[in-house]
Amino acid sequence: MSRRTRRSASLAAGIALAAAVISVPLAGQAQRAIAPPLVITAFGDKPAPRYVAPKTPWGEPDLQGVWSSDDNDGIPMSRPPQFGTRLYMNDQELAERAQRIQRGVQRAENEATSTFRGDFGRRAFPQTSLIVDPPDGRMPAYTAEGQKRPMPRGTYGNGPLDWTTDFSLYERCITRGILGSSLRVIYGNGQRIVQAPGIVALTYEMVHDTRVIYTDGRPHVGQAIRQYLGDSRAHWEGDELVVETTNLTDQTAIGVNGNGNRHSTQMKLTERFKRVADDIVQYQVTIDDPVTYVRPFTISYPLTPLDGGRLLPYDCHEGNFALKQALGGERAEDAALAADRARGINRPRRPVQDGLGVGGAPVSQTGPGGLTGPGRGAGPGGGAAPGAGAGRGGDNPGANDQER
Repeated sequence: MSRRTRRSASLAAGIALAAAVISVPLAGQAQRAIAPPLVITAFGDKPAPRYVAPKTPWGEPDLQGVWSSDDNDGIPMSRPPQFGTRLYMNDQELAERAQRIQRGVQRAENEATSTFRGDFGRRAFPQTSLIVDPPDGRMPAYTAEGQKRPMPRGTYGNGPLDWTTDFSLYERCITRGILGSSLRVIYGNGQRIVQAPGIVALTYEMVHDTRVIYTDGRPHVGQAIRQYLGDSRAHWEGDELVVETTNLTDQTAIGVNGNGNRHSTQMKLTERFKRVADDIVQYQVTIDDPVTYVRPFTISYPLTPLDGGRLLPYDCHEGNFALKQALGGERAEDAALAADRARGINRPRRPVQDGLGVGGAPVSQTGPGGLTGPGRGAGPGGGAAPGAGAGRGGDNPGANDQER
């Protein structure tokens, strides 16, 4: 064999070996699922009206505006069993939802007397669940590993509370994560989208997080860099903005207000935004985390214009005394236990909530809908009443007044 032939054979073998190495997933990295196409739920099983999205001066579809998930009132994350694999309500079921929402609007606008602000929806969408895949609309189970990482409960639980790490990132006014910042809660659901050439910025009203999403083709940052909201890169597929987010920490979760079991650093989110009417942006996100969930799943729902058209200030960390009060209360309980033991009294530790619900009211006086009050609106559907930092923990003006 000539020297040239041997050199060519060695080069070919090296290329084959490199290809084989590249094709083997790195340890702990399963092959990623392909995110499903966008499911436009805003019109139910009716055909979507023909619509041409407006364009920015530089020619991209214009998603800009102040949007909200308020109009998803009554749509649960997981589908109730009676609907089976049916993603949409029938006409009668939708009419009943619309009547309930309208009663809530009237009650909120005419009867609200509290200083607590709650937001409300004005229209009824026909979805039976926010989850559109798997077909049964149910949240996939946690893996054995995923079951090990519940979010700390803080003043939503019964303690003991020894340090700030015993509180969720939401109670600490740090972040609710991407999903927790978008899903509907009882107030603060505004989301402002701003575009410029090569960039999209998305600001969430509550905890005032802002995501900067590049559309100019730049690669993701290095894997050693981890961020609460990850590293987002996007591209356009026709009129649809497709955002892929990686480089997440393992400190956030994907439930309402960022609650639920925390995901892993391997989670990848694929989001889709498409303007399907002047007043509707369809939003969809696929959650792919093989370490935490037994399979990927997809959530889709419409965003509609925010009542009032502007985000309201949300000073949370700036006035978050709940952590200091709760930890101080716990240390006072430590001292009280020690004093009782010195007197020969052995009693169980007094829990943080100690029979109180959100707002410091006895549990028997707090209904499933919580308390309501004025603001941009007040009304039903969303969760806990204000001031969930009850019991020894005291009140938190920002972080503790949302759904658990």
